[in-house]
Amino acid sequence: MPLVSIIIPTYNSARTLEQCLISIVAQDYKDIEIIVVDNNSTDTTKEIAQKYTQNVFNKWPERTAQKNYGIELANWEYLLIIDWDMFIDKWLITECVKLIWKDLNNAWVCVPVSDVWDSYWVKCIAFERSLYVWTQMEAPRFLKKELVKKVWMYPEDIIFFEEFIVPQKIEKLGYNIRLHSENKIYHDYYDFDFMQNLKKRFNYGKTMKAYSENQEEYSDSQLWIWNRLKIFFTNKSFYTKPHLSLGIISLKFIELVSGKLGLFLNK
Repeated sequence: MPLVSIIIPTYNSARTLEQCLISIVAQDYKDIEIIVVDNNSTDTTKEIAQKYTQNVFNKWPERTAQKNYGIELANWEYLLIIDWDMFIDKWLITECVKLIWKDLNNAWVCVPVSDVWDSYWVKCIAFERSLYVWTQMEAPRFLKKELVKKVWMYPEDIIFFEEFIVPQKIEKLGYNIRLHSENKIYHDYYDFDFMQNLKKRFNYGKTMKAYSENQEEYSDSQLWIWNRLKIFFTNKSFYTKPHLSLGIISLKFIELVSGKLGLFLNK
């Protein structure tokens, strides 16, 4: 059976990392290696990681560099790339391997992400994510390593939306796409903070110019707000939960303003 390298970029991830690693160790698919690439954490992130894998490394400055470093270190043919605040269903890797192995021309598997926490804004984010299924706004998590390396991995001059560029480049090579798993990834949003979210978008805005110029062929689908609105308004599900739909529109507008402000002040 194929071998799978699981790459986890981390930064001060002590609160959620162990939950993530436990879910990986508990997989029914055992032909895996775990690679944790940290970014100078000041908490016990590395100590927690070392309880579950010897493959714990340090790389900076951003998660794109961490992902690429992990890919270079990966010994095996398939990649599962997840964040430190995620945990996965027990049969996820087995299903992904079966899906991608059906055809040598298959490139990746999109895994549904369920945002976990009982707050209004997290419910809005989870609902928004559900609207992106089967669109270009959906990022794959399980990929063939050789194809990721073939398109020069993740661009390190940007710090956001990098997970969408790689599949778009692979798609242009003519590979099959849009395989979907039924098993899920769960995103622990327990510590979601509205103002911290806007601060993150502000920081994203600082590299928006580089994203737009250096990745011009791929940037419009992510940066153009009307593309997202079109997805929302043409999806019948959007109208089934108006209280969440209103929250999504409000959140997208505020995030856009925060990102543009970061772009403007960085000039």
